[in-house]
Amino acid sequence: MFRYRYLSLALCFVFGSTVFAADKENTRLENCGVVMQEILDVPDNIPKELLEKAECVIVIPWMTKVAMGIGGSYGRGAMVCRSGATFHGPWGAPAMYSIEGGSFGLQLGAESTDVVLLVMNNRGVDALLSSKVKLGGNASAAAGPKGRTAEASTDVTLRAEILSYSRARGLFAGVSLEGTSIRPDDEATTQVYGRKISARRLVTGKSVAVPASGRHLVDVLEKNAPYNESRTTTSR
Repeated sequence: MFRYRYLSLALCFVFGSTVFAADKENTRLENCGVVMQEILDVPDNIPKELLEKAECVIVIPWMTKVAMGIGGSYGRGAMVCRSGATFHGPWGAPAMYSIEGGSFGLQLGAESTDVVLLVMNNRGVDALLSSKVKLGGNASAAAGPKGRTAEASTDVTLRAEILSYSRARGLFAGVSLEGTSIRPDDEATTQVYGRKISARRLVTGKSVAVPASGRHLVDVLEKNAPYNESRTTTSR
C-alpha cells in the first residue's frame, strides 16, 4: 500500500511540474504579443516598411542581467516567420527561442530590457534555424532605425540580415547585438505544443496551428504587416 501511495505522489509531482512548465512558457509567449503590440503602439516605433519586409520577427520580453560585475544577460521569447517556401505567406506558428550575451540593452540602470529582432532575408532565417547563432559572426546584425518616416533603405539595413531593437525604462531604440548568441529553445517549444517539434519544422514544414498563447503575437503581425513587401506583388 505504501508503495502505491508513493507512486501516486510521484506521478502527481511529475504531472504538476509538467503543467507548471507549460503554463510558464505559454505565459511567456502571451507576453511576446503584449510587448510587440506596445512597441508598435508608440509613435516612434519600428518603421512600417521594415516590418513589412521582415521574413521573421523575434520578441524577447524582459531580458535580464545574469551576473553582477560581468554584464552578461539572458532572455527567452519566441520567433514567428511568414509561411511558404519564400516567406511570403501569412505569419505562421511561433517557435520558442533564447538569447544570451553582453549588457547591450541593459542601459540606463535598467534591470530588464525587451528585445525585438527583424530577420530580413533567407540567410538570416537559415542561420537561426540551424543551431546556436552568434550575431556578427554566423549572421550579420545592425541596430535598426526607428520612426514612421525613417529612411529604411540605408546601406546598413540593406546589408544586415538581422535588425535589432530594445526597450528599457520606456525608451525604445535600435541597439547593436553583435556578439550575442541566439538559439532555438526546443524544450520551451515542446512545453507550448505538448509534443516535441523543432523550430525548423514550425517554420518550413507543413502548417502547424497557432497555439492560443501565440495568437496575440501573430494577430499583431498580421494587422501591421500582412504581406512581405520585399516580394513582388505577384508573389502574394
